[in-house]
Amino acid sequence: MAIYSNLPVYKAALDLFAKVFQACKDMERDVKFTIGERLHNEIIELELNVYRANCTEDADKKVTCIGKTRENLETVRLLVRLLHELKHLKEKVFVDLNVDIEGISKQLVGWQKSTK
Repeated sequence: MAIYSNLPVYKAALDLFAKVFQACKDMERDVKFTIGERLHNEIIELELNVYRANCTEDADKKVTCIGKTRENLETVRLLVRLLHELKHLKEKVFVDLNVDIEGISKQLVGWQKSTK
């Protein structure tokens, strides 16, 4: 078992959290404390699921945790898109976040395939 903080997917998710945190800083109060807060919570849950998947030795539990992590990531993708559609994210920030989300998604799919 690798140290979870050294996993590339963990580091990528931390980078995503930092970018989302920065993007939400200047949002209107109502958006920041509704969609922004939900977005932060989903990324934190994603990080926790990466940790859980890394810690478990049971392959079935690991696949389940990775599946939950992928679900968190899709929720993040949806919320980012919603913020963009509502004109609370600039095009460049939206694209940058989606590139990061796609990179994390590919890592999770690879991890899930290698575990099965």
